[in-house]
Amino acid sequence: MYKQATRPIPLLSLARGGVSGARDTPKHDLKNQALPFRIDHTWGIQRELVKNRTRLNKKPELCTLIKTEVAIATNDMIKTLEGVVEKSTGSWYAVRMADGSLSSCRLAGKVRLAGSTLTNPIAVGDRVLVENSDGDHAIIQEVLPRTNYIARQSPHSRRQMHALAANIDRMVLFTTIVQPSLKPGFVDRFLLGAEAHGVPAVLVLNKIDLYDEAALDMLNVYQSDYERIGYQVFAVSAQNNTGIEPLRGLLCHGLSLLAGQSGVGKTSILNRLEPTLNLRTGQISDYSGKGQHTTTFAEMHHMSCGGRIIDTPGIKALTFNHLAPIEIAHNFKEFFALSENCRFGSTCMHRNEPDCAVKAALENEEVSPMRYYNYLQLLEESEQQNYWERPS
Repeated sequence: MYKQATRPIPLLSLARGGVSGARDTPKHDLKNQALPFRIDHTWGIQRELVKNRTRLNKKPELCTLIKTEVAIATNDMIKTLEGVVEKSTGSWYAVRMADGSLSSCRLAGKVRLAGSTLTNPIAVGDRVLVENSDGDHAIIQEVLPRTNYIARQSPHSRRQMHALAANIDRMVLFTTIVQPSLKPGFVDRFLLGAEAHGVPAVLVLNKIDLYDEAALDMLNVYQSDYERIGYQVFAVSAQNNTGIEPLRGLLCHGLSLLAGQSGVGKTSILNRLEPTLNLRTGQISDYSGKGQHTTTFAEMHHMSCGGRIIDTPGIKALTFNHLAPIEIAHNFKEFFALSENCRFGSTCMHRNEPDCAVKAALENEEVSPMRYYNYLQLLEESEQQNYWERPS
């Protein structure tokens, strides 16, 4: 019998017929014998198998025995489990496993180099397969198919997209008319992104306790225009709890992506919705009148009522000029619904074409002039970008 070695032994010495200290062992008496080393360094053994393939081929019994032991050891050492990504910092991912444990993971190179146009191949909400989820070196080996995902054009590259979240049930945009002032077209840019990815969208207008008469008039216009075309609109105040309970009732179901301009009070509302979160809030900059980031990375939180929410960093600007002009036309859903009555049908861009149903509805005050103006602005931005600069 071979003597049990105290450290891994190179397979080269095995291939030559023996182990140091075991010279009295017959070279080819290999049947029903344990390997003379511990399978502590499985990957090193596999490398040695390849390295010494020529010598091992001359001893098929030894080669088969080693490969069998390596396979058994590998299966014992490596566990592959499914989990959901709850936080992404760019290089590390917090993954919630099926047993409720949280595993810190890195991304396997084969996933990172999969040829995706996304700057981040994994987003919060992704379902992934993780190896060694209970070890110190957990690796994400595969991203499972998505039901949907939300992405915007990368601020660093016009030809790439940045994923915000995946497998979500709805997008919720938090905004306000005052402090900070609502950017013209911001809401419609957000809704365009939701429509383009087939995700239901909800609008939340915060800080209504601060609205003067003009702001309240604008609030009424927003509610009327967007509810008429099928979007839910919530008017809330994190300061006095107005409208918080109806919003909680919505978020207690499924997975919701929460987004908004910096400083609109999204974090304050979250603390009202789920006080145990105790998230840090920020203030409006006295210099710029804009919000300051309090959320650094996208992160998933669990609500006590059963819902899950993904909190994202404040968005200062949204660009969707990766979309072709015709895609913009199709994703203003009330315009697309009317396009079947246009002379040119679904190819109508609703600008100067004759017999355009959208232009007729605009004249009859059946569509929002504000939405139409924002639509024209988005078309102009898209047309200013060369087609080869768009993500493929």
